[in-house]
Amino acid sequence: MKYFYVFLVCLTLLNCSRNSDSKDPELVAIENEAQIIAYLEDNNLQATKSSSGLYYRIDSQGNGSYPNRTDRVKVAYKGYYINGKVFDQSNSSGISFSLTQVIPGWTEGITYFRAGGKGQLFIPASLGYGLNDYNGIPGGSVLIFDINLIEVQN
Repeated sequence: MKYFYVFLVCLTLLNCSRNSDSKDPELVAIENEAQIIAYLEDNNLQATKSSSGLYYRIDSQGNGSYPNRTDRVKVAYKGYYINGKVFDQSNSSGISFSLTQVIPGWTEGITYFRAGGKGQLFIPASLGYGLNDYNGIPGGSVLIFDINLIEVQN
C-alpha cells in the first residue's frame, strides 16, 4: 500500500510539472472539427469531409485535368483563420509548386479540383502545421484556403 501512495505522489508531481501550454492532439482534433462545423453552419456552407478529416467544397469544378499528389500545380489562393484574419495569399496570377512540398491538407485537397476549379479547403491542424507555432501561425489552428487551381503542370 505504501508503494501505491508513493506512485500516486510521483504521478501527481509529474503531471503538475508538465508544461501547461502543451496541447493534446486528440483534444485539438475534436476542437478543430467543432470549429470547422460551426464555421460552415454560421456561413451557410456545405462541404465534404474526407477520411483524413479535411473538409473541402467545390464552387466550380473546372474543365482541366485532376492533379496527382506528386504533380506541380499553379494556384491562386487566400489563406485565413476561422475568425477571417488573412495570414497569406498569392496574387491573382498564382504561384507554382509541387504538391509534395506543401502541407498535407493541400497535397490531398488540391487533388479534388480540376484545372480551372475554384473552392475552399478547411484544414484541421493535423493536416496543416500541427500543434506548434509555425511562421506566425499559432499551433492547433484551423486553416481555410480559397483556392483557384489555375493549371496542372504534370
